Amino acid sequence: MDSPIAAVPRAEVPPLAARPAPRAHVLVLTVAGAVTVANIYFPQPLLAAIAGGLGVSGNTAGLVASAAQLGYALGILLIVPLADTARLRRLTTVLLALTSGGLFVAAAAPNVLTLTLATLALSTTTVLPQILTPVAASLAGPERRGRVVGTIGLGLTLGSTVSRGVSGAVSDAGGGWRTAYVVAAVATAALLFVLPRALPESLGRAGRAGGRLPYHRLLATLPRLFAEHREVRVSALTGATVFAAYSVFWATLAFHLAAPPLGFGPGVAGLFGLLSVPGALVSAYAGGLTDRYGASAVTAWSLGCVAVSLTLVGFGSRSPVALVAGANLLVLGTGAAQVANQARIFGLGRDVAARVNTVFMLSSFGGGALGSLTAVWLYGAYGWGAAVLAAAGFVVLAAVVLVGARRAAPSCVPRDTRKAGRRSPRTPQGETMHDLAALADEHLANAHNDAHGRSAHLVVHDGVLRQSVIALTAGTVLDEHNAPPAASLQVLRGRVKLTAADRSEELSAGELQMIPKERHGLAALEDAVVLLTAVND
Repeated sequence: MDSPIAAVPRAEVPPLAARPAPRAHVLVLTVAGAVTVANIYFPQPLLAAIAGGLGVSGNTAGLVASAAQLGYALGILLIVPLADTARLRRLTTVLLALTSGGLFVAAAAPNVLTLTLATLALSTTTVLPQILTPVAASLAGPERRGRVVGTIGLGLTLGSTVSRGVSGAVSDAGGGWRTAYVVAAVATAALLFVLPRALPESLGRAGRAGGRLPYHRLLATLPRLFAEHREVRVSALTGATVFAAYSVFWATLAFHLAAPPLGFGPGVAGLFGLLSVPGALVSAYAGGLTDRYGASAVTAWSLGCVAVSLTLVGFGSRSPVALVAGANLLVLGTGAAQVANQARIFGLGRDVAARVNTVFMLSSFGGGALGSLTAVWLYGAYGWGAAVLAAAGFVVLAAVVLVGARRAAPSCVPRDTRKAGRRSPRTPQGETMHDLAALADEHLANAHNDAHGRSAHLVVHDGVLRQSVIALTAGTVLDEHNAPPAASLQVLRGRVKLTAADRSEELSAGELQMIPKERHGLAALEDAVVLLTAVND
């Protein structure tokens, strides 16, 4: 039969993982993420000025902030998944144009209804941060994925935090809240001349080959991604529980600070956001740690950090110093957990990167909403101590998820019970073995038809010995995973990159390499088939 490798022109399938993003492009993506996420948060300090300027109550003006959060959640659900199949430059251009246009409309709004509707619309289209993160991770490749995700995350944190102060200063200097909207519109529009050029034409194979899923089917894959991939479930559940604990603290902090014996006003509560910026800055280093030690190790460390923070704010509830220190540790732990969780899910490959990020972010939003509701009720009924205990309970749930996942963590050896792309049942012991060349042809063809670009066949299972044929299409990445006690990798077709810690090695057809006895990953630099031999405990 004709080789599937020869049947697919290389130029049509450029492997993103084989072309690491230049640092200048990462900087552009980081700045763009900060500018666009700021559109969600900069109106918050302007609500009093909006109420006075439009002649409405403070509660009515608060609808603007609520519309921003609702629009952002809708955009994550309805727009972000499109990045897996759409042409990224065109999608980015359209979203930036719509967002800047919405900001100009908001700046000229004659009444609060127009402003609220404009905010809802522009917040729905300003979801580029959740598109740029998976794009940057895919461009970075497995060796730098965590570090790049951490850098983008730092930009988002600074954008959401600093924008509040900048908008208030711009409003005061320019004579009104409308000036802040105009500045945001101009900054967003300026990205039209820079950002599209820093992006690849498309993220997944479907966007390049034209085989795009219909929109309703694209959205329908979201629950299936959660059900089929352990990485998505672990990241989504730990992300939801950690963000729930985070939200418990911030939803009740202002009430606790205002109550005796502290008796602080709302200005002090707002100051805590700025005082916790050091924790956010340090959390960016979680990316490099994830590249070196793996997502699970960094997530475990993050949970420990959150637990220490809750201990501080629980036992030091009357000490402003303890509360500030606890807030910084909480921000550090939550930020580091998000970086590690996103790095984990992006290892599933660029073809589903935007959709798995959608699942993760929606889970985090849901956890945050649950945490806020729980916190307000418990604080009103039982006080600060009960709220802190609830946050600790969410951290315990996250730990249970993580420990359960580590016990079930697969090694690089395919198992019959784990779905990872297309998989054939293993050959029973004692039966005639298949021809490896024929298996390579068969599974490379299967990999091209698989949504994740991979296919595997367990050909030998004799006691602790396992031998598997694994086919990967160009650019497909097997994320970092645990190593078996002993294993080797022989390349049958194509070219791959074996990564471990801070080093990597390229292997071509015919080469044999021992698998390092540490967490490692595998990336296909071109269509490839490998023979994995392993001894398990």
